[in-house]
Amino acid sequence: MSLYERVADLPLSVESVEYDRRERETKKFTRATTVVSLHGDGEVGKGEDVTYDADRHPIPDRFDLAGEFTLDSFSASLAERDLFPDAEREVDDHFRHYRQWAFESAALDLALRQAETHLGAELDREYDPVNFVASPVLGDPASADPIRRWRERDPELGFKLDADDDWTDDLVSDLADAGVRVVDFKALYEDADVAGSADPALYRRVVEAFPDAILEDPAWTDETESALEPARDRVSWDYPITGVESVRDLPFEPSWLNVKPSRFGSVESVLDTIEHCEERGIRMYGGGQFELDVGRRHLHLLASLFYPDSPNDVAPSAYNDPDPPADLPTSPLPISDVRGFR
Repeated sequence: MSLYERVADLPLSVESVEYDRRERETKKFTRATTVVSLHGDGEVGKGEDVTYDADRHPIPDRFDLAGEFTLDSFSASLAERDLFPDAEREVDDHFRHYRQWAFESAALDLALRQAETHLGAELDREYDPVNFVASPVLGDPASADPIRRWRERDPELGFKLDADDDWTDDLVSDLADAGVRVVDFKALYEDADVAGSADPALYRRVVEAFPDAILEDPAWTDETESALEPARDRVSWDYPITGVESVRDLPFEPSWLNVKPSRFGSVESVLDTIEHCEERGIRMYGGGQFELDVGRRHLHLLASLFYPDSPNDVAPSAYNDPDPPADLPTSPLPISDVRGFR
């Protein structure tokens, strides 16, 4: 049986749904998400909508989801719904996937709880401690000082950093031995506020300075290929990955992929892509979407089952606090007391 087939026929009884907005101020924007709670048979399944527009939260209470389903038939019913019924402007396809994942992950959690089981048991997998990295902002202008402060607290902590055209030779030199496990170029984002670098010179400096780091989402063009070719086996993809077909559509078969479940929309697409990667020898690591609640714990569980030893960008949420507490959990993160999908 495929991974998805192991959970597709789980019975699911839904009586009601609740939505709770979560909110947090950042230096650049208000991060808002919605926790979706599906109730049924005395149990509650939870998911989190990570749609980035704050004004799309909470989800409008327009969906009658009550009924008897299997996990698979519930997913099929979602596919027929407009999950943004009040939208007055075009909705990005990524946002549709984010909202779909919120409902589907809540349904998976509820179905497993109603069956008095958990995801690892159904997939016949063990939960291993999760290795994670932190992804601090280096400031403007960029400096290695945030990395030094983190390394003073935890000399073993690794990092995922966003490369920028403003990275100087001196900065790259300062970061070279600082535990950088992943460098994200963010070259494929369409939003100008997020989009990163496609500079071949920067790529070449990063390839040489971080010989063991994963290189995420570069622009693979005639201009950049010569800089990236020596490190082809370290190139990874994140933004374009939404399912198995998107993996097949990459410029070449990758050695690494960043798995962000909310990008996939459905439980089926997530598990099918994980299975495809395992069959093809493609290594995976988990990534987050600035989750504020249960969505972060979903990332920890998936990483624990499928890629626990990778440089997972799923540090506990407190790592993103402006003034992180002294008693932060360290990597690897133990996984215990699992019920359902939490």
